[in-house]
Amino acid sequence: MSTDHAPVPRVANRYGAPKPQRTPSAQRRKRNRLLIWTVLAVAVVATGVFSLFAGTPPVSSKDVGFSIEGPNLARVDYEVTKDPAATAQCAVQVLNESYAIVGWTVVTIPPGNPGASIDGRTTSHNTPVRTESEGVTGGVNACWITE
Repeated sequence: MSTDHAPVPRVANRYGAPKPQRTPSAQRRKRNRLLIWTVLAVAVVATGVFSLFAGTPPVSSKDVGFSIEGPNLARVDYEVTKDPAATAQCAVQVLNESYAIVGWTVVTIPPGNPGASIDGRTTSHNTPVRTESEGVTGGVNACWITE
């Protein structure tokens, strides 16, 4: 006679197989992945800090306005922001309808802050520029610190 018994359920069949223990190589991979992400995060933060400080120019300019006083003269109004102890030079230009330069001059802005704004670093300037033909606009092309 045969006795058919129902199979005895195993714990693994009922609850699933136990999770395998991490091998040393799996732990090493996880540690390496964490190290890579940490280095990447530090690199991104360092790049941001570097950009913040290196991206600020020592001198900057802002065009305020201009006036065309005739076919051979224009005036350009602008502000320059720089260290009050530094000497800067700015290239001021006047353009015609075709955006061609018809007048150009380099202006030296000495140390000190006569006419400085509230922050003590920004000064206002009005520069006459001789032109070879009538211009339609004027402004600062570039500024730099001289030594």
